[in-house]
Amino acid sequence: MRILHVDTGRELRGGQIQAMLLVRGLLAAGHDCRLYAPPESPLHQQDLPTAPLSSLRRHAHGADLLHAHDSRAHSYCLFLGARVVVARRVAFGRRPNFLSRWKYGRVDRFLAVSEYVRQLLIQEGIAGERIAVVPDGTPLLPESSHAPGRIITLASADPRKGGALMRETAALLGRGVHFSTDLTQDLATASLFLYATDMEGLGSAALLAQSAGVPVVASRVGGLPEAVADGVTGLLVDQSAAAFAQAVDALLADPDRLARMGQAGRERVKAHFSIDRLIARTLEEYEIALA
Repeated sequence: MRILHVDTGRELRGGQIQAMLLVRGLLAAGHDCRLYAPPESPLHQQDLPTAPLSSLRRHAHGADLLHAHDSRAHSYCLFLGARVVVARRVAFGRRPNFLSRWKYGRVDRFLAVSEYVRQLLIQEGIAGERIAVVPDGTPLLPESSHAPGRIITLASADPRKGGALMRETAALLGRGVHFSTDLTQDLATASLFLYATDMEGLGSAALLAQSAGVPVVASRVGGLPEAVADGVTGLLVDQSAAAFAQAVDALLADPDRLARMGQAGRERVKAHFSIDRLIARTLEEYEIALA
């Protein structure tokens, strides 16, 4: 199968990482893939067959599928004469209008990152049978050493990602919370991961933490209830510092429960959010789009 992937992001964020993992997996499975991205995209620095976004039109002839990994990529793919599959990761809807209905009507298959995102697409007027849920593929990290009391959260400049709320939580707890800029490295010693956000399609950072056997305390919003099994792999809480602090205190006071949650999270990632599962589910949806 010849699949051209299109991503218009200029940073290596969750969507770009998923595109990279998918292309690598499809290549390993014997498919002909190339990833088209802006010249400044860090995807060009990876060990992948990439090409400038500007060359997409010249190369689209003869492709079996175009896979758009974001909304702008969707627009680039509209007039190129191949079947189009669109990934939808974001946790906010768009107001339906004539232009969006026309744009969405030219897509053969939508791949929503969660059931929550699928329902948003349905609210935008897309028929449910055109939308499949294909969750993120999560690398399985080495299991954390679980340093006692080692709490980490994401360092983010995005005001929707709860930085102020996490600082308030740390003050209520009266203990240090590490703001991570290298999550993979910091999860190697973490005992608990906190994830506060106003909106979330699924929660790739929460899944990554669970892959390392680290329980998660997360906001009860968007697709996070699909990423974190409440009471099993972590706790889902209201979006307040008091709720986060209460959950953290309860888990740290019960090391046995914390250990059980960590193991359950790791097993759940292996079963439901592996990279192999991402590849297999995506190929299933490609076949449906081509049919």
